[in-house]
Amino acid sequence: MLSAKNEIHASGHVSLKGNLSFNTAYAVSDHIGVLFNGAFIDQNRRKKDFSQDLVEGGVGYFTTFGKDNQRILEIYGGLGAGTTKRLYRSFEKDDIISTDLQNVRFNKSFLQVNYSTKERNSVTLFSKKFPLNYGTIFRLSHVSMTKFDRNGINQPLEDNIFIEPVFFTRMKLNKNFQLQYTTGSNIGLKNRDFLTAGSSVFTIGLIVNLGGSKIF
Repeated sequence: MLSAKNEIHASGHVSLKGNLSFNTAYAVSDHIGVLFNGAFIDQNRRKKDFSQDLVEGGVGYFTTFGKDNQRILEIYGGLGAGTTKRLYRSFEKDDIISTDLQNVRFNKSFLQVNYSTKERNSVTLFSKKFPLNYGTIFRLSHVSMTKFDRNGINQPLEDNIFIEPVFFTRMKLNKNFQLQYTTGSNIGLKNRDFLTAGSSVFTIGLIVNLGGSKIF
């Protein structure tokens, strides 16, 4: 959530399922920002292995408004690309009887709106008060496969449109660092066999803000 020229935002998050992500943004002027994000996951379980790499970048407009300019509105558009690998195993007793290996490369485009406001609420820990602020992110994404093979055989490509609402709460530790709790969901607008919406997301992360205004 940028608020002034030369402000730098960086954050790292981890989900309950082990998904690691980073988000960076830089205010090139008082109203124009650029962002670069990435997400990585590698899960290995008895019946399913899943890995995914994703990077994306974008540019957009931000502004502050309201009393003491304590509210921020941002609108970004951007592009991304990634890969996904899924390996499914079927067992009979303790023996593997079949496997299904799916490899996907994909591109994406997105439109994202962010809104955040500084609240008067705070939480008291160890006899010290920590200010809280809240925000909402709404993203509309179009994801399209560029390659899809299943057990080494090329498959028909799919695309989908996803609505991704996200809500977050931040606790200010000092003027540069905040803790963030995020919850979000993913809704696919097209009925697809493979390119479908994922599970709800719950993450905990650390936010670093440098330069610019220290409103948030």
